[in-house]
Amino acid sequence: MSGEVIPHDPGAVPTVAEAQGDPLLTMIARAAADPATDIAKFERLMSMYNDHLEREAHRAYTAAMAEMQPELPEIEEHGEILDKQGEVQSRYARWEDQQAAIKPILAKHGFSLTFSSTDGDNKIAITAKLAHRAGHVEATSKELPLDTSGSKNLVQSHGSTVSYGQRYTAKLLLNLTSRGEDDDGVAAGTKLISDAQAEALQLLIERAGADTERFCKFLKVPSLDQLPARRYRFAERALMDAAAKRQSPRSPP
Repeated sequence: MSGEVIPHDPGAVPTVAEAQGDPLLTMIARAAADPATDIAKFERLMSMYNDHLEREAHRAYTAAMAEMQPELPEIEEHGEILDKQGEVQSRYARWEDQQAAIKPILAKHGFSLTFSSTDGDNKIAITAKLAHRAGHVEATSKELPLDTSGSKNLVQSHGSTVSYGQRYTAKLLLNLTSRGEDDDGVAAGTKLISDAQAEALQLLIERAGADTERFCKFLKVPSLDQLPARRYRFAERALMDAAAKRQSPRSPP
Protein backbone atom coordinates (compact mmCIF):
# COMPACT_ATOMS: atom_id res chain seq x y z
CA MET A 1 0.00 0.00 0.00
CA SER A 2 1.35 3.43 -0.83
CA GLY A 3 0.46 6.98 0.10
CA GLU A 4 0.56 10.06 -2.07
CA VAL A 5 -0.88 13.54 -2.18
CA ILE A 6 -2.39 15.43 -5.08
CA PRO A 7 0.46 17.71 -6.29
CA HIS A 8 0.25 21.33 -5.23
CA ASP A 9 0.46 23.94 -7.93
CA PRO A 10 3.86 25.64 -7.45
CA GLY A 11 2.37 28.83 -8.82
CA ALA A 12 -0.27 28.96 -6.10
CA VAL A 13 1.79 31.07 -3.70
CA PRO A 14 -0.09 32.15 -0.55
CA THR A 15 -0.66 35.84 -0.02
CA VAL A 16 0.24 37.58 3.24
CA ALA A 17 -3.45 37.73 4.12
CA GLU A 18 -3.90 33.99 3.51
CA ALA A 19 -0.81 33.18 5.59
CA GLN A 20 -2.00 34.92 8.75
CA GLY A 21 -1.21 32.77 11.82
CA ASP A 22 1.16 30.38 10.01
CA PRO A 23 4.86 31.33 10.30
CA LEU A 24 5.94 29.23 7.31
CA LEU A 25 3.27 30.60 5.01
CA THR A 26 3.97 34.12 6.20
CA MET A 27 7.65 33.67 5.33
CA ILE A 28 6.80 32.35 1.84
CA ALA A 29 4.29 35.11 1.19
CA ARG A 30 6.79 37.80 2.14
CA ALA A 31 9.52 36.19 0.03
CA ALA A 32 7.14 36.06 -2.94
CA ALA A 33 6.31 39.73 -2.52
CA ASP A 34 9.98 40.76 -2.32
CA PRO A 35 11.53 41.16 -5.81
CA ALA A 36 15.00 40.73 -4.27
CA THR A 37 14.32 37.20 -3.05
CA ASP A 38 16.87 34.63 -4.22
CA ILE A 39 15.22 32.07 -6.57
CA ALA A 40 17.00 29.07 -5.02
CA LYS A 41 15.93 30.14 -1.54
CA PHE A 42 12.37 30.65 -2.73
CA GLU A 43 12.30 27.17 -4.30
CA ARG A 44 13.46 25.66 -1.00
CA LEU A 45 10.69 27.52 0.78
CA MET A 46 8.13 26.22 -1.72
CA SER A 47 9.43 22.68 -1.22
CA MET A 48 8.93 23.14 2.53
CA TYR A 49 5.45 24.47 1.79
CA ASN A 50 4.54 21.41 -0.30
CA ASP A 51 5.86 19.11 2.44
CA HIS A 52 3.66 21.02 4.86
CA LEU A 53 0.63 20.48 2.61
CA GLU A 54 1.38 16.74 2.40
CA ARG A 55 1.54 16.43 6.17
CA GLU A 56 -1.71 18.33 6.60
CA ALA A 57 -3.44 16.23 3.93
CA HIS A 58 -2.24 13.01 5.56
CA ARG A 59 -3.38 14.25 8.96
CA ALA A 60 -6.84 15.04 7.58
CA TYR A 61 -7.01 11.63 5.85
CA THR A 62 -6.10 9.79 9.05
CA ALA A 63 -8.62 11.74 11.13
CA ALA A 64 -11.42 11.15 8.61
CA MET A 65 -10.57 7.44 8.39
CA ALA A 66 -10.73 7.13 12.18
CA GLU A 67 -14.17 8.76 12.21
CA MET A 68 -15.42 6.60 9.34
CA GLN A 69 -14.23 3.17 10.53
CA PRO A 70 -16.97 2.59 13.15
CA GLU A 71 -19.63 3.34 10.52
CA LEU A 72 -18.43 0.80 7.96
CA PRO A 73 -20.77 -2.20 8.17
CA GLU A 74 -20.16 -5.92 7.98
CA ILE A 75 -21.07 -6.98 4.45
CA GLU A 76 -23.57 -9.83 4.15
CA GLU A 77 -22.38 -12.76 2.07
CA HIS A 78 -24.92 -13.38 -0.68
CA GLY A 79 -22.47 -14.79 -3.26
CA GLU A 80 -22.08 -18.56 -3.51
CA ILE A 81 -19.39 -20.82 -4.94
CA LEU A 82 -20.68 -24.27 -5.85
CA ASP A 83 -18.71 -27.49 -6.11
CA LYS A 84 -19.05 -29.99 -8.96
CA GLN A 85 -22.04 -31.58 -7.24
CA GLY A 86 -23.88 -28.27 -7.00
CA GLU A 87 -23.32 -27.96 -3.25
CA VAL A 88 -22.46 -24.57 -1.74
CA GLN A 89 -18.72 -24.77 -1.18
CA SER A 90 -18.27 -21.28 0.25
CA ARG A 91 -19.95 -17.91 0.45
CA TYR A 92 -18.59 -14.42 -0.16
CA ALA A 93 -19.65 -10.79 -0.13
CA ARG A 94 -20.42 -9.72 -3.70
CA TRP A 95 -18.83 -6.52 -5.00
CA GLU A 96 -22.21 -4.94 -5.82
CA ASP A 97 -23.38 -5.48 -2.21
CA GLN A 98 -20.09 -4.20 -0.85
CA GLN A 99 -20.19 -1.07 -3.01
CA ALA A 100 -23.82 -0.28 -2.12
CA ALA A 101 -23.00 -0.54 1.59
CA ILE A 102 -19.87 1.65 1.61
CA LYS A 103 -20.57 4.27 -1.09
CA PRO A 104 -22.72 6.69 0.98
CA ILE A 105 -20.38 6.38 3.98
CA LEU A 106 -17.33 7.19 1.86
CA ALA A 107 -19.06 10.27 0.44
CA LYS A 108 -20.14 11.44 3.90
CA HIS A 109 -16.52 11.48 5.13
CA GLY A 110 -15.00 12.99 2.00
CA PHE A 111 -13.56 9.85 0.40
CA SER A 112 -13.70 8.50 -3.13
CA LEU A 113 -12.72 5.00 -4.25
CA THR A 114 -11.56 4.42 -7.82
CA PHE A 115 -10.08 1.48 -9.70
CA SER A 116 -7.87 0.84 -12.70
CA SER A 117 -6.77 -2.40 -14.33
CA THR A 118 -3.92 -3.60 -16.50
CA ASP A 119 -4.23 -6.74 -18.62
CA GLY A 120 -1.31 -9.14 -18.89
CA ASP A 121 -0.71 -12.70 -20.06
CA ASN A 122 -3.83 -14.42 -18.65
CA LYS A 123 -3.60 -12.04 -15.70
CA ILE A 124 -5.22 -8.79 -14.63
CA ALA A 125 -3.67 -6.30 -12.19
CA ILE A 126 -6.27 -4.30 -10.25
CA THR A 127 -5.29 -1.07 -8.51
CA ALA A 128 -7.59 0.66 -6.02
CA LYS A 129 -7.12 4.27 -4.90
CA LEU A 130 -8.81 5.74 -1.84
CA ALA A 131 -8.63 9.54 -2.04
CA HIS A 132 -9.64 12.07 0.59
CA ARG A 133 -10.90 15.55 -0.25
CA ALA A 134 -7.88 17.08 1.53
CA GLY A 135 -5.64 15.56 -1.16
CA HIS A 136 -4.08 12.44 0.36
CA VAL A 137 -4.38 9.15 -1.55
CA GLU A 138 -3.72 5.56 -0.46
CA ALA A 139 -3.39 2.83 -3.09
CA THR A 140 -3.03 -0.93 -3.23
CA SER A 141 -2.74 -3.40 -6.13
CA LYS A 142 -3.46 -7.07 -6.66
CA GLU A 143 -2.45 -9.21 -9.65
CA LEU A 144 -4.91 -12.02 -10.33
CA PRO A 145 -5.05 -14.94 -12.78
CA LEU A 146 -7.91 -14.78 -15.25
CA ASP A 147 -10.96 -16.57 -13.82
CA THR A 148 -11.83 -19.31 -16.33
CA SER A 149 -13.90 -21.44 -13.95
CA GLY A 150 -17.40 -22.60 -14.86
CA SER A 151 -16.90 -22.53 -18.66
CA LYS A 152 -16.80 -18.73 -18.74
CA ASN A 153 -16.14 -16.99 -22.05
CA LEU A 154 -13.41 -14.34 -22.31
CA VAL A 155 -15.67 -11.41 -21.44
CA GLN A 156 -17.17 -13.22 -18.45
CA SER A 157 -13.71 -14.26 -17.23
CA HIS A 158 -12.50 -10.66 -17.42
CA GLY A 159 -15.57 -9.32 -15.61
CA SER A 160 -15.37 -11.94 -12.85
CA THR A 161 -11.67 -11.27 -12.26
CA VAL A 162 -12.10 -7.49 -12.14
CA SER A 163 -15.05 -7.83 -9.75
CA TYR A 164 -13.00 -10.03 -7.41
CA GLY A 165 -10.06 -7.61 -7.61
CA GLN A 166 -12.29 -4.66 -6.70
CA ARG A 167 -13.76 -6.54 -3.77
CA TYR A 168 -10.34 -7.68 -2.54
CA THR A 169 -8.52 -4.33 -2.82
CA ALA A 170 -11.41 -2.34 -1.33
CA LYS A 171 -11.42 -4.75 1.61
CA LEU A 172 -7.70 -4.11 2.16
CA LEU A 173 -7.95 -0.32 1.98
CA LEU A 174 -11.01 -0.03 4.23
CA ASN A 175 -10.44 -3.02 6.53
CA LEU A 176 -13.88 -4.38 5.62
CA THR A 177 -15.30 -7.56 7.12
CA SER A 178 -18.13 -9.83 6.04
CA ARG A 179 -20.51 -12.06 7.93
CA GLY A 180 -18.67 -15.37 7.82
CA GLU A 181 -15.28 -15.36 6.12
CA ASP A 182 -14.81 -17.40 2.92
CA ASP A 183 -13.69 -20.87 3.93
CA ASP A 184 -14.25 -24.48 3.04
CA GLY A 185 -12.98 -26.02 6.25
CA VAL A 186 -13.48 -26.00 9.94
CA ALA A 187 -13.20 -22.29 10.74
CA ALA A 188 -14.62 -20.98 13.99
CA GLY A 189 -18.37 -20.50 13.72
CA THR A 190 -18.87 -23.04 10.93
CA LYS A 191 -21.88 -25.27 11.62
CA LEU A 192 -20.77 -28.89 11.80
CA ILE A 193 -22.75 -32.09 11.27
CA SER A 194 -24.59 -33.56 14.24
CA ASP A 195 -23.55 -36.70 16.13
CA ALA A 196 -26.37 -38.60 14.44
CA GLN A 197 -25.18 -37.53 11.00
CA ALA A 198 -21.60 -38.57 11.84
CA GLU A 199 -22.89 -42.00 12.93
CA ALA A 200 -24.93 -42.31 9.73
CA LEU A 201 -21.87 -41.56 7.62
CA GLN A 202 -19.82 -44.09 9.58
CA LEU A 203 -22.43 -46.78 8.82
CA LEU A 204 -22.35 -45.85 5.14
CA ILE A 205 -18.53 -46.07 5.17
CA GLU A 206 -18.77 -49.60 6.53
CA ARG A 207 -21.46 -50.55 4.01
CA ALA A 208 -19.33 -49.20 1.16
CA GLY A 209 -16.26 -51.04 2.44
CA ALA A 210 -14.41 -47.74 2.62
CA ASP A 211 -11.76 -46.52 5.04
CA THR A 212 -12.77 -43.71 7.42
CA GLU A 213 -9.37 -42.03 7.45
CA ARG A 214 -9.08 -42.03 3.66
CA PHE A 215 -12.64 -40.75 3.29
CA CYS A 216 -11.86 -37.87 5.67
CA LYS A 217 -8.80 -37.01 3.57
CA PHE A 218 -11.07 -37.00 0.50
CA LEU A 219 -13.38 -34.57 2.31
CA LYS A 220 -10.39 -32.52 3.55
CA VAL A 221 -11.44 -32.71 7.22
CA PRO A 222 -9.51 -34.16 10.19
CA SER A 223 -12.44 -36.37 11.27
CA LEU A 224 -16.07 -37.04 10.40
CA ASP A 225 -17.42 -34.94 13.26
CA GLN A 226 -15.55 -31.91 11.83
CA LEU A 227 -17.42 -32.04 8.52
CA PRO A 228 -19.30 -28.77 7.78
CA ALA A 229 -23.06 -29.37 7.79
CA ARG A 230 -23.43 -27.91 4.30
CA ARG A 231 -21.28 -30.76 2.94
CA TYR A 232 -23.21 -33.60 4.57
CA ARG A 233 -25.39 -34.36 1.52
CA PHE A 234 -22.34 -34.50 -0.72
CA ALA A 235 -20.58 -36.97 1.60
CA GLU A 236 -23.75 -39.06 1.95
CA ARG A 237 -24.26 -39.31 -1.82
CA ALA A 238 -20.61 -40.24 -2.41
CA LEU A 239 -20.86 -43.11 0.09
CA MET A 240 -24.23 -44.30 -1.19
CA ASP A 241 -22.86 -44.43 -4.73
CA ALA A 242 -19.81 -46.37 -3.50
CA ALA A 243 -22.04 -48.80 -1.58
CA ALA A 244 -24.29 -49.32 -4.60
CA LYS A 245 -21.31 -50.14 -6.81
CA ARG A 246 -20.02 -52.60 -4.24
CA GLN A 247 -23.35 -54.40 -3.95
CA SER A 248 -24.11 -54.55 -7.67
CA PRO A 249 -23.57 -58.07 -9.18
CA ARG A 250 -20.40 -58.43 -11.16
CA SER A 251 -20.67 -58.93 -14.90
CA PRO A 252 -20.08 -62.53 -16.01
CA PRO A 253 -16.55 -63.11 -17.34
